[in-house]
Amino acid sequence: MRQTNSRINGATIKQYSTTFLLVGSMAYSAHIRASGEIYHANSNYNAIKQSMIAEFALTYQDIPTALHNYTVLAIKSNSTTVKQRALNVAIEQNDLKAALDIATHWVVQEPTDVPALFYLSHIALKAHEYELAAETLDKILNIDPNADLEKILAGIAPEDPEDRDFLIDALRKSKERDNPSVLVLIAGLEAQNGQLEQALTTISRALKKRANVTGFILMKANLLSALGDDEATLKWYDKASRKHKNNIEVRLAEIKYLIKLNKSEEALNKLEILLKKWPNEEEALFIAGLTSIDLEQYEKAEKYLVELRYSMQYQNEAYYYLAVNAERKQHFETAKAYYRLVDGSLYTVSRRNMVNIFTAQNQPTDALRFLTQERVNYPQYASFLYQAQADILKRMDNKKAAMRLLDEAIKNVPDDPELIYSEVLLLDAFQDKDKLDKLLKKLLEIEPNSPTYLNAYAYTLALQNRRLDEARKYVEHALEFAPEQASILDTLGYITYLQNDFKTSAQVLEQAYQLSQNVKIGVRYAKSLYMQGELTKFSKVLQQLQKNHPNDPQLEQLKSLLLPQQMKKS
Repeated sequence: MRQTNSRINGATIKQYSTTFLLVGSMAYSAHIRASGEIYHANSNYNAIKQSMIAEFALTYQDIPTALHNYTVLAIKSNSTTVKQRALNVAIEQNDLKAALDIATHWVVQEPTDVPALFYLSHIALKAHEYELAAETLDKILNIDPNADLEKILAGIAPEDPEDRDFLIDALRKSKERDNPSVLVLIAGLEAQNGQLEQALTTISRALKKRANVTGFILMKANLLSALGDDEATLKWYDKASRKHKNNIEVRLAEIKYLIKLNKSEEALNKLEILLKKWPNEEEALFIAGLTSIDLEQYEKAEKYLVELRYSMQYQNEAYYYLAVNAERKQHFETAKAYYRLVDGSLYTVSRRNMVNIFTAQNQPTDALRFLTQERVNYPQYASFLYQAQADILKRMDNKKAAMRLLDEAIKNVPDDPELIYSEVLLLDAFQDKDKLDKLLKKLLEIEPNSPTYLNAYAYTLALQNRRLDEARKYVEHALEFAPEQASILDTLGYITYLQNDFKTSAQVLEQAYQLSQNVKIGVRYAKSLYMQGELTKFSKVLQQLQKNHPNDPQLEQLKSLLLPQQMKKS
C-alpha cells in the first residue's frame, strides 16, 4: 500500500532524449511479448509506432497528439506501465478528462487492482468528482480495510469551503463512512473548514476503533492545540505517551509541545528518560542539546551534541551548536574550531560568527587571513567571503583596500550582483560618478526588476540632481515590486521634491514616515508641506516630530522655517 501511495504522489513527467524514447518504445513492445498475450504482428507494430509518436509529440510539445495516442494505447493495452505513463502525462498536462477516462477504463478492466483504484480516487478528487471519489474509496477499503487514504488527498485537497463540504457529504454517505481511514479524512477536511470542535469529535471516533495509529493520536493533539486548550493538549499527550511508551514519535511530539510552551526543564527531563531507552535516537539527542543550551546547561549540551558528530542527518547542525555552546562558555578558540567544521546551509552564519569572535578579540588581520584561506577551501562561497573581507576593511577605515578587493572579486566572480552592490555602497556619488553609473547599469542588466537595485540607481541620480525623469521611472518601477518599503517611498519623495512636485512628495513621504518613523524622512515630509504652503499641517508635523524625536538636531532646520512666519505675524 505504501508503494502505491508513493507512486501517485511522485508522479512527474520527465523530458526524454530521442534515444531514450526509442528504447522506451522498444521496452514497451518487449513487455507486450513477455506478457504472453497473443497479438497480430500488425497490431504489435502499431502499438510500438503509437508509443513512439506519443513520446516524440511530447518532446516537441504537441500535447494533443501525445495525449490522444497514449489514451488509445492505455485503453487497448493490458500493460500497467503503459497505463501509468498515460495517466502521468494526462495529469502533468492537467487534462483531467483524459486522466479520468484512462483510470476508469483501467478499473473496469481490473476492478480489484488497488493501484488502479488509488489512481481513480486521486483523479476523481482532483476533478471535483466527489461522489465517484467516495465510491472508489469504498472499493479500496473493501479490499484493504486498513488502507492509508490520507496521501490520496495530498496536494489536491479542495481549497474552496463549498467543495470541501461536498466531499465531506459524499464521504459521510459512503458505505465505509465509519471506517477510521474515512473518518480521519473527514476530520482533516472539517479542520480546514474551521470546524475544529466537529473535527475533534470525528477523530475521537476514529481513535475508538484504531487507538494505536500515530497519525490519529497526533491529529487529536493538533486539534486540541488549535482550539487553544493547552491544558487539554498536555493531558492528551501525557496519556498517549504513557499508553504508548514504545512510540517514540508520540513521545517526541509531547516534548516538542512542552518546549513550545516554554516548559523546557520538563521537556529536558522527559528527553533524558527517553534517551535511556533509545540512547542513539538522533532527533532526541539534537533536541536535548538545544534545550540544554537554552537552559544554560552547557556541559549537558556538549554531551548530547558530541554524539551527533558522525550523524548523516545532524552532523552539520551538531558542529554549529557545539560552537554556539562553546561561545556561550567563553571558550572562543573551541568555538572557532567547531565553526570551521560547519558547511552547507549554516556555512555563512558560522563564518559570520567566527568573524565576530575575531572582532571581539581585536584580531581583524587574523580574520582577513582566515577568510582568504576560506576562499581557497570553499570557492563556492567566494562572493560571501569577499564581502565579509571588504566589510572588515571598511570597519578598519581602509576604504581604498576594500574597493581594491571588490574590484578583484568582481573580476574573479563576474556578474555577481551582491559583489557589485557591495562596491556601489562604498562609492561616493560625486567623486566616483562614472564608475557608480557603470556599476548600477550593470546591476540592472543582471536583475532589471530588483527593487533594491532600482532604488539605488534612482537615489544616486537624485543625490546628483540629474536625469530626474529617468530616476523617477526607476523608483516607480521599484515600487511595483515593493509598494510599502519606506526607503523606496523616501527616494520617490526626494525625487518629486527636486522636481518641485511638492504635492506628490508630501503624500509619498507621509506614507514613508508612517511606515518607518525615521526622523530624516519626517524632516523631508515637513519640508514638502512647507513648500506647498500647508503651514498649519507643517506645524502639526513639526510638533509630532519634536515629540517622537526630542532634541534631534535635524529638527533645527525646520524650526528656522517657522521664524519668518512668526516675524511676519508680529
